[in-house]
Amino acid sequence: MTGNRQFDDDRARSLKRRVIEDDEDREGAVEDDMEAKRASFLAMVEPLRRSLEGREHTPGWVLIREDRDRGHRPHLGF
Repeated sequence: MTGNRQFDDDRARSLKRRVIEDDEDREGAVEDDMEAKRASFLAMVEPLRRSLEGREHTPGWVLIREDRDRGHRPHLGF
């Protein structure tokens, strides 16, 4: 599984070939592929979700605010 939500050229060619060979519609093939990726991702993160269950988490905006208050400006490169 890639970390990119966009299709690379090989994946696009594979889907086109599958559509032609199996006489599927393109949208259905893409939906099937995305559903398979989603299922794979959820299976991969399930152990992490279980390990964090019941813990209290700091909201992301609080962490970002603290980081900016310390002078971190990633959009400026520092």
